[in-house]
Amino acid sequence: MMDNSRLFENYKLKYKVEVSRRLFVSPMVILGVDNSGNITDEDRSYLAHCAKGIGLYILGAEGISPEGKSTKNQALALSEKDIPSLEERPKIIKDQGALAISQIMHAGLLGTKKYSGKTPLCPSKDVSNKHLEKSGKLNDDNRNDEMINDDILRIIVNSTEWCLKAGYDWIEIHGANNYLMQQFYSVYYNKRNDEWDGSLEKWMRFPLEIVDACYKIRDKYNKPEYIIGYRLSPEEKFENSITMTNTISLIKALIQRTIQYIHISQGNYFQEGRKGEGAGIPRLKFVHELIKGKVALIGIGGLISDKDFNKALNSGNTNFIAAGRVSLLKKDLAILLKEGKDDKINLELELEHPEKYSFPIKLWDLCLIGGNWLPPIKGKFY
Repeated sequence: MMDNSRLFENYKLKYKVEVSRRLFVSPMVILGVDNSGNITDEDRSYLAHCAKGIGLYILGAEGISPEGKSTKNQALALSEKDIPSLEERPKIIKDQGALAISQIMHAGLLGTKKYSGKTPLCPSKDVSNKHLEKSGKLNDDNRNDEMINDDILRIIVNSTEWCLKAGYDWIEIHGANNYLMQQFYSVYYNKRNDEWDGSLEKWMRFPLEIVDACYKIRDKYNKPEYIIGYRLSPEEKFENSITMTNTISLIKALIQRTIQYIHISQGNYFQEGRKGEGAGIPRLKFVHELIKGKVALIGIGGLISDKDFNKALNSGNTNFIAAGRVSLLKKDLAILLKEGKDDKINLELELEHPEKYSFPIKLWDLCLIGGNWLPPIKGKFY
């Protein structure tokens, strides 16, 4: 039997904020809200059973600007009118004993006009449209316009107030997965030739100003215990793009701004760095040694079985360990890990038993199509 007991120990962050467990569920868009971002009975049904025994549950991804929607059924934090729907979602999570975290995001070049009714905005439209064309995804719904300075400042100001007022415990800034914050920091995507581009300091200006805006809102409401974290993708696969060297520079700048946690987004928890500083060393190990406990570190990456979680736990590289698609498959994942019942963690979706999962119908339909963040279907190969 695997000893995963340390997953269920508490952890103290700054401002005397204590988390009862080190197991968390990573942000996933479960498509349970309606087209306007309002909570539905499907959303309530799924959320009501998804956080038992979990320390942290990230509700992702909540859009902070209309043109930044990445999917039709996405929660929104655009104005005061969104608060009633927003506040119900964290309450459901907190009633199960977990902390509820809002992940704020803007899709940038990955936005879609047919979902938002607005033209997607990005740092550099020529680069973005060429990138989409090269990947065979360019069409009238996602053809980008370039952000003017007023767009940038508007998005910065919109960043966090509604989620704080809705009762979330923490907020996570989504600077990963090729979305807007990452696009601004990437020399591959950002070719503006103005005050938001051209040097390391200018590339990181936009994500850092988002962080600063979150702190201003926190201070406005006198909420020092309101934890602010940042999710990032450590490397991009393109030439002349983000490397571990760039990521280390951003992490150092985030630490200087007293960010409370860093969340590394990657497909493999033990993935080694490819380029720049730390190449050939597991990314999480390298970052863990760099930050020296100054902030908490969250790690994710394809952990499925009891053995996977145990290996990650024993590596000592992160303070919190994430469950992604396996949490979709098992509502009682925390109990199974705590009791070492590896044989009870089913690694495939059983189509004949939809009642096991309580998925919103659009998430169920998406699973039938398949995707790298979704659980595989039993007996089906992609």
